[in-house]
Amino acid sequence: MSNRIERANSEVQRCIAQILTTKMSDPRLSPFLYVSEVKLTPDFKYCKIKVALDSDDKAYLKQNLEVLQKSEGFIKRELSKIVDMPSMPKLVFELDKGTSATIRVNELLKNLNIPKLEEEEGEDE
Repeated sequence: MSNRIERANSEVQRCIAQILTTKMSDPRLSPFLYVSEVKLTPDFKYCKIKVALDSDDKAYLKQNLEVLQKSEGFIKRELSKIVDMPSMPKLVFELDKGTSATIRVNELLKNLNIPKLEEEEGEDE
């Protein structure tokens, strides 16, 4: 991937996260939603935005994605005020399943009852 696209991905990710936290006031949108990854096509026509949310409720996740997709026009308008791009891309929001899986694994690990090893016994010998 070219350096230009990587910089654009990083800047768009930062700006969309800022828009979601400061400009969006939809009560259906979770305050814990965050942008985990942004991928722009080289021609700047499409932008895939992966969002993550610390929840297992599929209906709640779907509702958040629908709110984001319906707010595409507003987000694009606000993005155009912040970022100077050759063209404003079509925004496609997706759930970041990798982050959700990581959160779930961490929850499972926290709930395991693993006895702690006695390190002091091994050091004395």
